Amino acid sequence: MEKIIYHPEFFTGTILNWQKLLKPEKYKSAILEELTFMVHSNKIILYAFCIMDNHIHLIWQFKGDKHPSIIKRSFFTRTAHHFKKDLKVNHPNVLEYFRSTQEDRKYHFWERRSLGINLFTDKIFEQKLDYIHSNPVKANLCEKEEDYKYSSAAFYLTGKDEWNILTHYKS
Repeated sequence: MEKIIYHPEFFTGTILNWQKLLKPEKYKSAILEELTFMVHSNKIILYAFCIMDNHIHLIWQFKGDKHPSIIKRSFFTRTAHHFKKDLKVNHPNVLEYFRSTQEDRKYHFWERRSLGINLFTDKIFEQKLDYIHSNPVKANLCEKEEDYKYSSAAFYLTGKDEWNILTHYKS
């Protein structure tokens, strides 16, 4: 059987109705915990990320024989489970904003149609990398890209990976 090689993908996942669910650090940390799990269990290579208050941007590459849709679904399911568990205990009123009208679930945290664009050239990769890292500056969350804690921008400036999950795209 021939091994499948996936290209890096620019990915955007958005919280339902652009609500600022990810504003508290604990939910940003939940995203990072899941990404760490996926990297260390050899499901993905993570090149870049930025976690905003209502959406995330990633540049990742899938590994192994699992289809990318299964990996993405697992990411959404596991993070949603974390959100639901915490909201149920600590913020039950907020949880109600995410009550689903669909029959297949009680709560709904992520928009159904995430964006995924394969990156075939360094030029396009670098455009998306710049876009990701400039997001917090444009949102007035920081003055310099590398100052935003929930982004890979500092890694690309210093080479230091605080989370031990990033791979430089030139390596």
